[in-house]
Amino acid sequence: MVGRPQRVDLRQVWEKEAKDFTAYLAKHLDVLSDFIGFNLSLLEREKGIGTLSADILAEGPTGENVIIENQLEKTDHDHLGKLVTYLSNIEAKKAIWIASDPRPEHKIAINWLNEISSPDTAFFLVKVEAYKIDDSEAAPFFTTICGPSSEAKVIGRQKKEDAERHLKRLDFWTKLLEKARDRTNLHSNVSPSKGNWISTGAGKAGIGWSYSITMTKGSVELYIDIGPDKKDETDKIYEKILNDKEKIENQFGEPLIWDKVEGRHVCRIKSICNIGGLKNEDLWDQIQKDLIDRMIRLEKALNPSLSKIK
Repeated sequence: MVGRPQRVDLRQVWEKEAKDFTAYLAKHLDVLSDFIGFNLSLLEREKGIGTLSADILAEGPTGENVIIENQLEKTDHDHLGKLVTYLSNIEAKKAIWIASDPRPEHKIAINWLNEISSPDTAFFLVKVEAYKIDDSEAAPFFTTICGPSSEAKVIGRQKKEDAERHLKRLDFWTKLLEKARDRTNLHSNVSPSKGNWISTGAGKAGIGWSYSITMTKGSVELYIDIGPDKKDETDKIYEKILNDKEKIENQFGEPLIWDKVEGRHVCRIKSICNIGGLKNEDLWDQIQKDLIDRMIRLEKALNPSLSKIK
């Protein structure tokens, strides 16, 4: 015969959080270990950290310090702050936050901490419940709600790389625009961006001048995009300009890339700078000057054709 588990109010099992639950957990870390998948052994209860004290300081399977913070209620911001404070002050490598009701915003916070922390640091959010079968004694049941994973670390590294790249692009565009204002007013009202391009209008709806930068190269272009539902208009404008291709390229001083792809509603006329890209910080000055020169020449070469477009 198999009994049915019945959930028990935690306060009936452990009336006081510190006096009862933390005391129980300190003596039975093996129970928690079975649920979370690695061994824990007690080092100290109410570990003093400045004017605060961590509920439990334990030792992990490789001798690392593990902080355990308990709540027999909903997670709150106070305990999240304490968890991070304790971890950093005693240089622990793992932090376990146990609560009866993990709030969604704290799940997100723990996942985020796992993403941004170093590979040897881990945060766990664990839900505690108690069950009994028929007249048996109540037993704890722990569920790991959030924990570290290789996927989370990969996501964290990607986010860090993205953030660094965004800041680099912002710096690159800031410096390019400062140089450009000394030579042309074309992008004088444009602000630097974290994106890989910056653009300004060419005085006609759907047509503009754009700089772009990737990790390996930069480019300047005239783009034509009257709208996804007005592909015919875009193509007509492009074809009118294409009729002047020889004059335009003679004026520009070198061949251009005439970019019109079947099925795509944007057409581009562009020139590439192959000196380097965003990753070549030592070449930024040369790259920026070359892009500005290309943009000035492109505008001069294309303006006569643009002026004929109504």
